[in-house]
Amino acid sequence: MEKYLKTIDEVIDKGIYKDNWDSLSQYRVPQWYKVLKFGIFIHWGIYSVPAFGNEWYSRNMYIQGTPEYEHHIKTYGLHKDFGYKDFIPMFRAEKFDPKEWAELFKAAGAKYVIPVAEHHDGFQMYASNISRWNAYEMGPKRNVLGELKASFEEKGLVMGASSHRIEHWFFMGHGKEFESDIKEPLKRGDFYWPAQEEPDHHDLYSTNPSEEFLQDWLVRSCEIVDLYQPSIIYFDWWIEHSAAKPYLKKFAAYYYNRAEEWGKEVVINYKHDAFQFGCAVVDVERGQFAEAKPYYWQTDTAVARNSWCYTVNNDYKSANEIICQLVDIVSKNGTLLLNVGPKSDGTIPKEDKEILLSIGKWMEINGEAIYGSKVWRQSGEGPTMITEGQFSDGKETVFTSRDIRFTVKGSYLYATVLKWPESGKVYISSLGDKDASKLPLFHGIIKDVSVLGFDDAQIDWRRTSDALEIMTKGVTSEYPVVFKIKID
Repeated sequence: MEKYLKTIDEVIDKGIYKDNWDSLSQYRVPQWYKVLKFGIFIHWGIYSVPAFGNEWYSRNMYIQGTPEYEHHIKTYGLHKDFGYKDFIPMFRAEKFDPKEWAELFKAAGAKYVIPVAEHHDGFQMYASNISRWNAYEMGPKRNVLGELKASFEEKGLVMGASSHRIEHWFFMGHGKEFESDIKEPLKRGDFYWPAQEEPDHHDLYSTNPSEEFLQDWLVRSCEIVDLYQPSIIYFDWWIEHSAAKPYLKKFAAYYYNRAEEWGKEVVINYKHDAFQFGCAVVDVERGQFAEAKPYYWQTDTAVARNSWCYTVNNDYKSANEIICQLVDIVSKNGTLLLNVGPKSDGTIPKEDKEILLSIGKWMEINGEAIYGSKVWRQSGEGPTMITEGQFSDGKETVFTSRDIRFTVKGSYLYATVLKWPESGKVYISSLGDKDASKLPLFHGIIKDVSVLGFDDAQIDWRRTSDALEIMTKGVTSEYPVVFKIKID
């Protein structure tokens, strides 16, 4: 620990980035990241074994009276006899094929992938020198993150990694409230350590992580950087805690300086103003912004509404809902990170696969309106309002045929109709040819209008003072339809 902390300080001392916001504000979001637009998140770990409730099973099973607590006793026995650690031998990943995963994500149209390296439960999904509680030494006995990195890069997918370790400070703490396998004394290196009291949910900062724990967090985070050189590091919430700030700044300076040594540009995703604005990339969990932003941002959400990991009762979204969300996010200068949850044996559920492949088929036809696109002067038009903020996608947003989103690339403006009208007629009011003295949105010259994926369709169009009116025959789709508009 002391040796690694010294190395971290040495890298920061000789690097261009220092561990303060003034220095870290030199950071610029790399262009490669702005081009990708669509990524895959992977929640896979010990919690995939019970596959009950959600990925917080390791916490909730120790809270008396919860469904997870009752389920655990009924299914596995008393906590003192069968605790969370006893799931590890059951996590065998016997059907795990990283090449198959890479092929699926590639077919889905994804351009980057972020597996969870360590979740709140404290089990590392990679070969680590920090703790023996990892997937290489226990459970599947495979270096999951290392194998995925090799397979993803072989398919041209950008590799990232996420850390949710910070919440392990309190995640197992309820297990000390009754007779369970979580008991004192606990010391650093133990699986359940430190198992402290959980913050009051009305005051998430009512408990302070210790210096020893935060040093451990920093070293674990830097180890992921050094061993796997991820292009993206994603952090979950609670890293915005005031006690974590000095260590968070150290990590960012270390990661950015290491990237300079590697000759590559990297990204950090964060939530809740954990970083000073402009020093990393803002992420909105299970939600998005209502309007376009001048800065690049990310939404992370999941194919299931109720859980990030696989459970036997996952409530799945439709592919159409996710495609609409992707289009809306990209039109507002964002990127979508979509989570899937593999089963404990390493297979990806058929529902997840079907959703991903449906998205991939749509992207194969319409991807030119997404990848590498930029925002237009307005993100869209239509009556349907987007609810802004985190955890706002629990209910599907129902769009109409008047809801249209815009992106631009080169000579073309792309107008995506989020719900195709049965009449085949589309009216784009933002492209109306209004009197120049009234300052219309658009004064350009439209040379041609075509529709992606329907080469044999009949397209007639005209500009009136109110709208670009497009009449089609032979176009029908349950998914969004993209018009490619050539501008002179």
